[in-house]
Amino acid sequence: MSMESGKASYYFETYGCQMNFAESAALKLTLDERGWNAAQDAEAALLVIINTCSVRETAERRVFGRLAHYTALKKKLRGRQKPLFVLVCGCMASRLGAKLAENGADFIMKTQEHAIFTQILAEIEAWQGGVAGQAPQIDQNISEIPFNFAPSHHEAGSFRTFVPIMQGCNNFCSYCIVPYVRGREVCREAAEIGAEIRTLAGRGVREVTLLGQNVNSYTKGDLDFPGLLEALARDTKDTPVRWLRFLSSHPKDLSMRTIQVMADNPVFCRHIHLCVQHGSNRILAVMNRRYTREHFLELCAALRAAMPGITLSTDILVGFPGETERDFQEILSLMEEVRFLYAYMYHYNPREGTAAFDLPGRIESQVKAARLALVIELQKRHTAELLRSRIGDCEVVLVEGVSRKNSGEMVCRTEHDEMVVAEGGAHLTGTFATVRFEGLSGNTLRGRFTGDAAVN
Repeated sequence: MSMESGKASYYFETYGCQMNFAESAALKLTLDERGWNAAQDAEAALLVIINTCSVRETAERRVFGRLAHYTALKKKLRGRQKPLFVLVCGCMASRLGAKLAENGADFIMKTQEHAIFTQILAEIEAWQGGVAGQAPQIDQNISEIPFNFAPSHHEAGSFRTFVPIMQGCNNFCSYCIVPYVRGREVCREAAEIGAEIRTLAGRGVREVTLLGQNVNSYTKGDLDFPGLLEALARDTKDTPVRWLRFLSSHPKDLSMRTIQVMADNPVFCRHIHLCVQHGSNRILAVMNRRYTREHFLELCAALRAAMPGITLSTDILVGFPGETERDFQEILSLMEEVRFLYAYMYHYNPREGTAAFDLPGRIESQVKAARLALVIELQKRHTAELLRSRIGDCEVVLVEGVSRKNSGEMVCRTEHDEMVVAEGGAHLTGTFATVRFEGLSGNTLRGRFTGDAAVN
């Protein structure tokens, strides 16, 4: 069969971090530019693309489950003389490419191999094999091709967009698989970043989040991360882009100059995700985090001194090999001292190929679960107390859309990354408005739009 122009369709499944979602958006733009259509479901598609994550074993198991589903779907469609191809990309493609192929993936595209995406599409478009034939064969011997950032990561109609500024990681934290599947740090040209954000501003985008595995290690030529932030603050002045955020920040690379640039430029939201991982200096050293508990606390104090009211969020990992009860208590005491707005909390998950995989002193599953439960309980208390303290305040919010639970309410977000619902109409979507907080439901503030809601 050969593809009739504009008749081929694709279906996406994206798992994992914001970088994966940004890269999926860029791949969708390539598909759209070549005349492919988005299918409503996989059964109607010619190509299924699964963008994967390797950070957790559970994420990998889910993808293998999806491949089993698509293998069965292929057999079903073969009876209708309809082909279906499956492309797996992302971190699992880098780590487990051969195993994915054995389990039904027709194409494997590693994180460093986006250059072959158009080749894969061209081969499918020109394919003349029958339904029972083999998938087109792609030459994937492209190890010399450097990583290239897509020129745009914008989903049509979206007023909030992720913009990658770097990818990869040089840190090699002992528990983390990311450097092995994403490769070394590659930073994007500042001119390309600025051009993309100016284009987004022209399309009415209101909020941009800068992305990288270790975003504040950005350096390109003579420009470092705070220098880039200064340039972007100038570029977005008097544009529809009113808020800039960035993810994720490594404590060892958060400089005092970065904090000052944020404080001097109100375009940067008063929230930062700063991944502490643990509260014990002994465990932090074995994790190869390259900062101490004391340094992390100094950074938190500096952020709050420079930007009163800033909120902090974090990642917390419990049950690392060799973690004693005393080490664990240092997590809790750090949490009490910092009081994060929210945290991503998880217990240690061995990842083959990382330095920590062979460490002695693995913690029993029931101990890890019990410790994680205590961390979650403490974080829930902190979150509730911080949000309750906001009742009575007025705040500018970005209205994100209609609530799925109540069509008469709008879901909003503050610059502090607090979720808010308030009664209102869908016409407010994508606008900034002022809300007075009147109550709390779970981890969501309940509020009321004040006066003329839109403040754009």
